[in-house]
Parts: sequence; structure tokens; C-alpha cells
Amino acid sequence: MITLTQSKSGIESSSKLEQGKNLDLSFDQFLEQCPEDGRYELVDGKMVKILATRIHYDIAWLILKSFDREIDRLSLNYVVNDVTAVLTINKKGKEQGRHPDVSVINRDLWRRDRLDYRGIREPIQLAVEVVSTNWEDDYIDKLDEYARLGIPEYWIVDYLAIGSRDYLGDPKLPSVLILNLDTEGKYQMARFQNSDRLISATFPELNLTVEQIMAA
Repeated sequence: MITLTQSKSGIESSSKLEQGKNLDLSFDQFLEQCPEDGRYELVDGKMVKILATRIHYDIAWLILKSFDREIDRLSLNYVVNDVTAVLTINKKGKEQGRHPDVSVINRDLWRRDRLDYRGIREPIQLAVEVVSTNWEDDYIDKLDEYARLGIPEYWIVDYLAIGSRDYLGDPKLPSVLILNLDTEGKYQMARFQNSDRLISATFPELNLTVEQIMAA
């Protein structure tokens, strides 16, 4: 039995099982015990249920559909979904299980073991995170973990403009940040706002603007 408690950030965290109060899950244990309902992440050994607003889901779904159309149109060797748990390692060397709002995955990697239960241990091609009130997760923790894993492209979609001015500029505006991994394993950021067309290394012909995303 998993006991869920509500946290102030709008996230429910699973911190207790019948087997013991100080649960410390590995990524494999997380996948085995993850409930089928909802979306969960493994954060510092604990199972965390992710709660998101309807606009959060609408934005993620619009991006997913845009990517899917582009994959079909150009016959690209990718799959796109919103159900993939990705093994990352944090600064302390601890396994994390991240669940991007949108994942673009090399089709060969995805089909290598089609009986696997959602978990991916290699770098996916592109991860999208739609920012919620716990914005530090996307701007700091996941940015570091995705770079450490080697994910080539990472999108941060901040429709609430709640991130730091270091990222969003002054005044802060709703933005899409596209980060590309350089040869030294560090992300280089490009900021897009208003009517800007998004420039993606993975989808160079993508015709999608920030305004279209924010209007989802």
C-alpha cells in the first residue's frame, strides 16, 4: 500500500509503504511499484505524483501533436509520447525517475525492447517540461539532470512567466526556452517569446510560434 500526502507545491509525494517508513526506491523499484493511475516521478528515493492544471495538459498536448505531425510528415526516425519515465542521476549521484511532459525518442531505442515497462535508461532526443508553480524543478534540477544524461535538446515552456529574469528577461514574459547541448555537455539557451517561431535542432522545419502554444 502506498500512502500519499499533499505537499504545498501542488505535488503529492509517496513517502511511506507498509514495509517501512524510510523508503528509498531505486529506479527499477520505482517502475515496479508505480501506480497505473496518473503521472509519477522518482525524486530523492520517493515516489511523487505530479498534479497539473488543464492548461498545462493542453499546452503539452499541442506540442506533442505538433511533433507527431512533423515526424509523420518527414518520416523521421522518432516516436513521441507523454508516458515515458527516464532514468537520470542528480548531483549527489542518486537515481531519479523523471517523466517529461513530452518525450521525443529515437525509434530504434524505443523498439529495442518493446516489452519494457516505460522506463528509458539512455538519453532521449528531446524533453519538454511545461513549468508549474514548482518552477525550480524544471529550471534547475531537471536542467542539470538532463544535461548530465546527455539529452541533446530540452524545452522549458513557461506560460506563467514565473521563472527568474535571468531566463525570461525584464520584463518577464511567457516564454519557451530551447536548450541545446554543446560539445562540453552544457546547455546553450535560446529564448522565444510572442510571435517568435521556435527554432528546434530536432525539428528544423517545425512551424510553431510561442503565441500558438500559449493559446492552446
